[in-house]
Amino acid sequence: MKRLWITGYRSYELGVFDDNDPKLTVIKVVLRDLITSAIESGYNWIITGGQMGIEQWTIEVASELKAQYPSEFQIALMTPFTEFGNQWNERNQLKLKAVQAKADFAATVSNQPYRTPQQLRNYQEFMLKHTDGAAMIYDVEKQGKGQYDYQAIHNYMQDHDYQLRMIDFDDLQEAANEYQENQNNSFQ
Repeated sequence: MKRLWITGYRSYELGVFDDNDPKLTVIKVVLRDLITSAIESGYNWIITGGQMGIEQWTIEVASELKAQYPSEFQIALMTPFTEFGNQWNERNQLKLKAVQAKADFAATVSNQPYRTPQQLRNYQEFMLKHTDGAAMIYDVEKQGKGQYDYQAIHNYMQDHDYQLRMIDFDDLQEAANEYQENQNNSFQ
């Protein structure tokens, strides 16, 4: 069994506030390529959290890929504590419920509501110990909340055989350029 943890920026850190944002189209193309490559490399679990942004988009894209790879992989959504997302507005809570419904497996690491930052560190430790590698859409030059996961992964890699695939802003810009070029070519 090979399991890949996918995480990265929150939607607001990328300035994506609408499902029709052109940036989201490119991000989903990048996620589709990433997940497809992982599946074809033998990963059979895509594991992520429930944060708005890369994590929820990962589940949406992976769910769409189920039609192409019906039995090759499963999707897991892990949250750090119970009542995760309860403080969000109703629209965002509904989005979380929608992606939870698309996952093959959903659970929490802590069986208590949020009480302390240690629950977040325990979540990172759980994710690291229950995956074989990670992929992040994250740029160390432009820090965000993902910096904590990046640091935990980087520290874990020092003593463990664990791979990290980074997709930074240069990679996203290259993907946007390719996407735009493909769109222009389809109109000719």
